[in-house]
Formats: sequence, structure tokens, C-alpha cells
Amino acid sequence: MSHALDALSDHRDALNDVSLAALCDAPGRRDRFVHSLDGMTVDLSRHLATEETLGLLVALARERDVERLRDAMFAGEPVNTTEHRAALHVALRNQSDRPMLVDGVDVMPGVRDVLRRMQAFCAALHGGDWRGATGERITDVVNIGIGGSDLGPRMATEALRPWWTSGIRAHFVSNVDPSHLADTVASLDPARTLFIVASKTFGTQETLANAHAARSWIVDALGGDAVERHFVAVSTDAGRVAAFGIDTANMFEFWDWVGGRYSMWSAIGLSIAAAIGFDRFLDMLEGAHGMDAHFREAAPEQNVPMLLGLLDCWYRNCWGCQSRAVLPYDQHLSMLPAYLQQLEMESNGKRTRLDGTPTSKGTSMVVWGAPGTNGQHSFHQMLHQGTTLVPCDFLVAASSCEPSPDARGDMLIANCLAQAEALARGRSLEEVIEDGTPPELAPHKVMPGNRPSTTILYPRLDPKRLGALIAMYEHRVFTQGAVWGIDSFDQWGVELGKVLAGEILPGLTGEGPVSGDAVSRGLAAEVAAMRES
Repeated sequence: MSHALDALSDHRDALNDVSLAALCDAPGRRDRFVHSLDGMTVDLSRHLATEETLGLLVALARERDVERLRDAMFAGEPVNTTEHRAALHVALRNQSDRPMLVDGVDVMPGVRDVLRRMQAFCAALHGGDWRGATGERITDVVNIGIGGSDLGPRMATEALRPWWTSGIRAHFVSNVDPSHLADTVASLDPARTLFIVASKTFGTQETLANAHAARSWIVDALGGDAVERHFVAVSTDAGRVAAFGIDTANMFEFWDWVGGRYSMWSAIGLSIAAAIGFDRFLDMLEGAHGMDAHFREAAPEQNVPMLLGLLDCWYRNCWGCQSRAVLPYDQHLSMLPAYLQQLEMESNGKRTRLDGTPTSKGTSMVVWGAPGTNGQHSFHQMLHQGTTLVPCDFLVAASSCEPSPDARGDMLIANCLAQAEALARGRSLEEVIEDGTPPELAPHKVMPGNRPSTTILYPRLDPKRLGALIAMYEHRVFTQGAVWGIDSFDQWGVELGKVLAGEILPGLTGEGPVSGDAVSRGLAAEVAAMRES
């Protein structure tokens, strides 16, 4: 039983008639609801919350031991309880001299050794010392992975496209659909292409299927001896890597205390470093480390990731919100909503508490979104006038990485600020009529307002800023999971489908009987019939 959550529920009832416009206009609102972090502004003014709300949320955090659990994570304790593992991804970007321990052993020497090897590899790649089997310089790097081994690096390289190192282009293949690899390599030269196979166990079904197809593409063009010059691995299984044909000297290690969706800071980020250069990759780690320090040291009342996570719990558990929109007014963050879907929904999309009992409260919201201003011409209609309350995150840079001589950058920012304002304030029937709208049309132009949002403003999107943003979201998700009492670091829900796919596959390939339930067997028969027709 949560006394703090009960108090919040009672408080929620008292806010039934709250006007978000009136809250935003109240004197001193910005002093309490706007936070500055290393030049980045996180504006919480447009939330359905008062100072009393924030006090109750902080009380909830303390009741649920969020600070103690945070400290346990940083201490390398097995906070991933169902797998008996630490979740120490913060060690991967530790820029201090502080030791970080797992089972009493400082992991930092191993982390720094892998970083040195990544640095040497990037120097050889960018300097032309690493060449393909025919002596050609590498111009294209293709990361083959899935889930955390794909979404993080893909999002980051797209976000940092203006910072790409000249001469190296990054590509990503994740879907086992043969079209994904075929479309990716269609315009590439095998002699100039390097594949990074990213799989912790080197046994992920989709990744290995794509890796073997890529290997055949290289062998067909350049011969079997070319594999070791056109493939490197990010893995922990040297035997499987060697069996594939990759020299284990070109295998970059990471550890079981690094969860997949938290792994872009590890050697899984090799494709990022290849694209933007190793020094800029270190800048990204530095930005994340700064956010780690803030999350670790700031009091809950001023702790931005913690406040964001608590507000998520407020909307999910007291307002019944089932989704949150992520709206980056920054084209380079076009992959951010997809990345955050995995980070949040795989982490906290669970119904079982740490003690094995079912939760009685809602957990993860559905995370979705698209870049502005595109979304304004599609789903923003629902955000403004729909019947579902959807809290929103707006992200925007003060200055674009692509300056233009016209006003498009200012137009982008104006649209971002206007959308958040319109969601909060809406338009009443009286205002619509005063504008001269005919009475029969006026109700259709009413917007109720009172739609909450966070605005995150940063100077421009560079590697350090991206690192800080992503770490902020990671700690936000951690806070949610701590409040809900669930394990944010396992993902058992993805296992059943994999097992069933393995049972169904032999029936499709003709290597075994058709398996599955009656529906699956019927559909498999339809597949066979379509292939024969």
C-alpha cells in the first residue's frame, strides 16, 4: 500500500478544475518549474502540477526508496534482480577516477582497455591503415545488429550526422527481412565496405542470419580470405566469432552487466565512433557522465531526470494516461521516438513486481512520436482535440547544425513553442466566436487545452548534448521502475515469441513438421500454397 500514491490520488481530484493557463501565468512559476543543466533548459511549467504536487511526488520517491535504489545501481549492486546482474552502464561513460565495482572488482580498467582498442581501430580506419582485402580504403561501415545493438547506434549516428568524419558513411541492418540487407548493400562496393556484427552472444538469430548473408556477399565478390578484412565483431564469445571467420583480435568486448538497450556507450557504439570520430564519441560519453553526476548528486526537488520520471508516474497512475508523445523539433532526432520506445517500453512494460506479485498500478506508457513540423500535419489533431490526454515532450535547439540564410530555423522554433502553448491554453468557445466564426462552426474549432508538456531547449545538438539527453531519459526510466517496484533491466517478455518462432521455422523451411497452434498451422499452409502458385 502506498500512502504517498493515495495522497497524490486525492490531490489529483482537487485539480479537476485546474487551469493550466492560469498555472503558467502565476508569479514565480518559472523559478520552481524551469531547470538549467549545463546550458540546457528543461521547462516543466506546462504540467498539470503545483508546488504541492511536486512535494507529493518527492514524498512518493522517498517512500519508494528511489534514492537508495539509484545509489545501489551506481554501486554495482545486482539491481537486475531476476538475472542477478548489475546494471552498470554508467561505468561505460565514467570520465572520473572513481572506481566502479561489480562483485567487488573495479570494472574501469576493462572499460578503458576496450575504449583504447576502439580508438586505435578508428584511427586505423580513418587514417587508411585499415584497408579492405584489395587494398582499397573503407568508405562504408554497416552495423548488423538488432534491438539495443541497432537502435542506439542508429539513432546516435543519425542525430550526429553533421559531425560525421569525412569519408566514412554509416549504415544499419537489423530486420531479418532479406530486403533490408539487399537494399542497404545495393549501392555499396564490397571492396570498400566493412561490417560490424554486434551481438553479445554471437547467437542472436536475426543478427547471425544477416551476418552470414553479408559474409556471402563479401565472399562472392572478393573470396573467402577477404572476410577478416571486412568484418569485425562486438561480442563476448570468442569461439563463435572465430568460427564465423573474424580474427578475435578484431573482437571488441562488452559485459553482461551492460543491458542491450543501454549498450550504445560500450563497444556497441563502434559504428558511432567510426562515423563521427573517436574524440567526438568521447564527447558523447562526457555529456552522459555529466548527467549521471546530476542524477546521482542532486536532491529530488532539483533532480531533473527524477522529476521527469515522477511526473510520468503522476500521469500514468493518477490521470490514467496510457501514452506519451516525443516530438523532436530537430530532424536529426528523427530516430529518437523509436529509440525511446525500446528504452522505456522494454524496461518498464511489465506487470510483475520485484517480489513476484502482480502490480495493481499501471506501468509503462506507450511512447510514440515523430519530428515536428511533420507531426503537426498528422497526429497533432488528436493531441489538441482528441478525447485522450497525452503528455508531450518537445525538444528543440536554439541553433540548427545546418544554418540557412532564410527564416526556416526560426520558423521551426516558433512552431515548437506555439504547439506547446496551444496544447496548454487551447481556445474556448467564446474566443472562437469573438474571432467571427459562425456559431454552427464554432464548436468544431474549440480546443480544450490543459494538455501537459515538457519543453527541452538546448543550444544545438552536438555529441556532448546528445549524450546528456539520452542519459537523462535513461535515468527517467529508472525512476519510473523504482516507483513501480519492477525490474527495469530484464526483458523476459521478448523470449516467448523467439521460442515459438524457432518451433515454427522448420515447418516453413521443409526441415521438420509444421508446428504452432491451429491458427499458425493454417497460416503456414497458406504460405506453402502461395509459394506453389
